[in-house]
Amino acid sequence: MRFWPEPKRDLDRTSRFISWPKPFKTGGVGVILVNLGTPDEPTAPAIRRYLREFLSDPRVIEIPKLLWWPILNGPILMARPRKLVPRYKSVWMEGGSPLMVYTQRQTEGLRKLFAQRGLAIEVETGMRYGQPSIKDAMLRLRERGCEHLLVVPLYPQYASSTTATVVDEVARVAGHMRDQPALRFIKRFHTDPAFIRPLGDKISAFWQQHGKPQKLVMSFHGLPRQCVDMGDPYCRDCYETARALAQYLGLSDDAYQVTFQSRFGPAKWLEPYTEPTLQKLAQRGVTEIDVVCPGFLADCLETLEEIQVEVCETFMHAGGKRFRYIPALNDDQAWVTSLADMVLSHLQGWPIEP
Repeated sequence: MRFWPEPKRDLDRTSRFISWPKPFKTGGVGVILVNLGTPDEPTAPAIRRYLREFLSDPRVIEIPKLLWWPILNGPILMARPRKLVPRYKSVWMEGGSPLMVYTQRQTEGLRKLFAQRGLAIEVETGMRYGQPSIKDAMLRLRERGCEHLLVVPLYPQYASSTTATVVDEVARVAGHMRDQPALRFIKRFHTDPAFIRPLGDKISAFWQQHGKPQKLVMSFHGLPRQCVDMGDPYCRDCYETARALAQYLGLSDDAYQVTFQSRFGPAKWLEPYTEPTLQKLAQRGVTEIDVVCPGFLADCLETLEEIQVEVCETFMHAGGKRFRYIPALNDDQAWVTSLADMVLSHLQGWPIEP
């Protein structure tokens, strides 16, 4: 005889809460690795769905809705998805977009490491925009009895438009739960040795195999200048990452350059901009450049297409002789191991033993 109905995973007409009427194991610990998100496939409709969700977030686009809405639903969503199709197709992998594939591999890597260490920790992937969603990740973990959730935004540097919007979404989902989990977040890890060490070792290994360049360019995703002027710490975090990485690599101040990429719209963004900077470097006689993107833990359109193709072409046409992009940490075992150690340091006091 069934005493409890099936769990209600969504809101219904009679309650604003998500509930689990049947009993389940309690006390477990879950970890959610959260990345930005990606279209489900490299098609205009899928890209349009993704962009609509992403660019509707008021933390991402800080323009009054009455002004932004006609622009978003007019020229942007009508024209931009079709233009992005060939770019997404050029980087698409067998298992999906690179960002999705590598984030899922990081998730699976954590599961295996925790299992090998005999730790009772569940791990899920959640994308801030698109699928699998943060909501789905939280519900899967709660249904498996996880009453303690650590949310790990895969952004080393904190920004309102990245880390903070993850916190917003987790809080929104938790706000609809009758039996809420205990929540923790990793706010940033931009100078954590667990991040700097594997990235620095990857760069060093690359140089041992291919030789050093004249200059290393550290390209971070851009941010509107106004956001920083209003108190966003992102720019400071980026420069602190660059200094920590340069110190780990033993680089002098003139051996590396910090730049910002992926600007959007007419507003002033963080400078110097990546593409014009590399053009000027080539014109001044710096003909051998390596580029690394320390804000990206998984390769994606912004690294594989924007940097490796567009920026490379600009540099070479301006007189450059050798351009090399050093891949993101992706599913490197050293990074996954460091990530596991960093996660464990934030789980202290929670019941992770079987």
